[in-house]
Amino acid sequence: MANAYLITESAAEFGELLPDGGVLLALDLGTKTIGLATCDAGWRFATAGKTLPRGKFGRDREALRDLIKQRSVVGLILGLPRNMDGSEGPRAQASRAYARNLSEALALPLLLWDERWSTVSAETAMIGQGTSRAKRAERIDSHAAAIILQAAIDRLAGGGFL
Repeated sequence: MANAYLITESAAEFGELLPDGGVLLALDLGTKTIGLATCDAGWRFATAGKTLPRGKFGRDREALRDLIKQRSVVGLILGLPRNMDGSEGPRAQASRAYARNLSEALALPLLLWDERWSTVSAETAMIGQGTSRAKRAERIDSHAAAIILQAAIDRLAGGGFL
């Protein structure tokens, strides 16, 4: 059944798989942590969630599976770390491999979303809110996941599919 679930970079394809909307889970995949964010079923608001310590894939998968069950998640959005010129390096390839494993293990459609500037945007917003340096370090990945998710749901809900 693994091939029944699509991994795409097209918001249009992803949106067609979820015509009734539903809760989405976004992941900002780091080398040490995974930032998480979810949105409402109507695709209006992204909310930063937990930051999971990244471990072996099996442990990550089980933690994500629990969250997916709790929140009734219908699709995943994974930040794709491209270089500023749009090219892809080792981190992007690692994210693509993680996406394949996740989509297969969790049986959910997955949208790869260009995450350039998400961490910078998250940090700027957190500084603007007066968040201390220590709290920013602790929460930056989940806030970056929320920025990735908000951009994706704005595209999905607005119908301005690529």
